[in-house]
Amino acid sequence: MTRPPFSGFSARRLFHTAGRLMGPLLMLLCVAPAHAAEGWPRQIQDDGEGVTLSAPPTRIVSTSVTLTGSLLAIDAPVIASGATAPRSRIADDQGFLLQWSDQAKQRHLQRLYIGTPDLEAIAMQAPDLIVVSASGADSALKLKSQLSQIAPTLVINYDHAAWQDITRLLGRATGHDAEANARIAEFDAALKKTRAHLQLPPQPVSAFTWPQGQQNSANLWTSESAQGRLLEALGMTLAKVPPELADFHQMGKRHDILPVGGERLADALTGKTWLIFAANDDTAQTVRQHPFLKDTLAAQQGRVFALGTDTFRLDYYSAMRLLERLSTLFGSPASASS
Repeated sequence: MTRPPFSGFSARRLFHTAGRLMGPLLMLLCVAPAHAAEGWPRQIQDDGEGVTLSAPPTRIVSTSVTLTGSLLAIDAPVIASGATAPRSRIADDQGFLLQWSDQAKQRHLQRLYIGTPDLEAIAMQAPDLIVVSASGADSALKLKSQLSQIAPTLVINYDHAAWQDITRLLGRATGHDAEANARIAEFDAALKKTRAHLQLPPQPVSAFTWPQGQQNSANLWTSESAQGRLLEALGMTLAKVPPELADFHQMGKRHDILPVGGERLADALTGKTWLIFAANDDTAQTVRQHPFLKDTLAAQQGRVFALGTDTFRLDYYSAMRLLERLSTLFGSPASASS
């Protein structure tokens, strides 16, 4: 007589054995997501002494108009922000940067002040997180101790960090990690697509801003700047500045820019192609016709390009627009017709 399968096991014993095997597995499946997700409180290591946040913030005040765009990009609850000069070539009528002006209006973002931080205006917002930049013209670092009396204060230095790193940090500090990662992934895909069809102009490039009202000077982006990193990620090479002209460097103050100027301005712009940030075509024309620059190779051969007035500070919005602008200027004809 043939014995049936599992004849040595009773149904009860089989069920018991399966339960012993499945139990730990089910527990692992249930517990693993809880371990993967970071809870609160969170210790955030910033560019200051670090800050501990007990819960996701719900009322964020940004004293840095540069960092506000990154908060908006990840849907963080930023309710108010400092601003720059309104109706300038980089800002709207509120003093908010052009690349996220529409988002600021949709979110009813309140302007706190223009330029110098106003402690009373900040306190009136009853924030549960204050974001401060450690560098740049919009820095409120000197007020860190007073601001910390109002709410936990996060200090971020954007002059030597990629905008993606800043976005990740803000995502973790606000509990919007997923939104931050999604924005970065979206940009990475756009960068890969742009690089694939870009026909690079003659290299190296001098990438800089042309300050208004200062007709004989430029601020060159370094490899540590967000702008320099993006150009290099696209395969471009930043032109070097002769060492003797590096005396203008704000050594110890800024890592992202190298101010150059004076009668030797042309000697500092050694790139075969010039890319001007925070600029429109009128600015590019001004540079091409500048008395100190009009006889340079880049100006003579028409390789001076404006990259748009919304690229003064890079965040998700401006970085995406910059890719679009570079594609328009240097995209291969074949990719445009495909």
